[in-house]
Amino acid sequence: MCAITAGYRGRSVLVLDHANKPGKKILMSGGGRCNFTHLNSTPANFLSENPHFCISALKRYTPHHFLEWVERHGIEYFEKTPGQLFCQHSAKDILNMLLTEADWAGVEISLNTSIESVDRHQTGYELNTSSGIIQCESLVVATGGLSIPTMGASPFGYRIAEQFGHQILPTRAGLVPLTLQPVDLERFSVLSGIAADAIVSVDNTRFKESILFTHRGLSGPGILQISSFWEPGNDIHVQLMPDLDLESTLKQWRQEAPNKTLEQMLSQSLSKRLAQVLCEWKGWSGKLQNYSNQRLSEITSELTDIIIKPNGTEGYRTAEVTLGGVDTKELSSKTMMSSLQEGLYFIGEVVDVTGHLGGHNFQWAWASGFAAGNVV
Repeated sequence: MCAITAGYRGRSVLVLDHANKPGKKILMSGGGRCNFTHLNSTPANFLSENPHFCISALKRYTPHHFLEWVERHGIEYFEKTPGQLFCQHSAKDILNMLLTEADWAGVEISLNTSIESVDRHQTGYELNTSSGIIQCESLVVATGGLSIPTMGASPFGYRIAEQFGHQILPTRAGLVPLTLQPVDLERFSVLSGIAADAIVSVDNTRFKESILFTHRGLSGPGILQISSFWEPGNDIHVQLMPDLDLESTLKQWRQEAPNKTLEQMLSQSLSKRLAQVLCEWKGWSGKLQNYSNQRLSEITSELTDIIIKPNGTEGYRTAEVTLGGVDTKELSSKTMMSSLQEGLYFIGEVVDVTGHLGGHNFQWAWASGFAAGNVV
């Protein structure tokens, strides 16, 4: 995005990529269909030490700007959940669109090019690369974070930032599955592959999204969302069947099916296996007619606030994003340029701006790239 924007301004642009193919992360995103933006993306959807930093870029390049491109290129898309846009066919459509625009803008892309060192030069920067020495007026660092190292992720961008005096805020895996303590893992591992609607919360942050039980712990959209807010040692709170007035529903079940068990009735709203595990865990047995109002109230409390203390996360191996990064205090929110080094820019995930799940991180990539591309 940055290269295309600068190219259309008449700048001579070279993109250096150590990968053998462009846009690998685009191709794997959204299950291969690329959740390329979120129509309702706002600054409230981003985490940063400075929550105001992202406002300027996001205002000037909105999801609708990117959608105009998508429609102009004839790419079919669909809205999976409100605001979440995916390619109808393949993430290749978005990559091909970007490569086409880059070609039209006169952008040169050099693949299989590793950068050995970066130095300040009289008129800009000098890069020692596997393709030789390259000099430039402006240098844009768009190297991403540490997520999914098998795709080539590395701390290279942070090292450049530190070399030129920038602070790096502590990094950790975000939008990542959570692992469980041994006792919880033993209890829930039989549920691997089973999903359930839920509200997942940590402190005052909550997400109403589905959760997925795995052989290592918990995943699914709700867990990925809350993982960016979870700190080691904290509990997470899970409310199952969030669309039901649970206490009233339990009383109604008791009235309509007094000879049925709670497990049988829960199986109407949850998977049969999940209902069984919950009833075994909590000791809920016997016919519903034997449950007092107080007992049903207690069961309601337990189902609406299941407390789990995760063991940790699956780490960068499966994380979709990296929290933390280049401190925004030393960057211009309008241009993304370093306030410490003229002509040095940081955009995208390498910066301490991290979006929620659902296309927000792509929108930050487009918006921050556009902001820098207009001035480099």
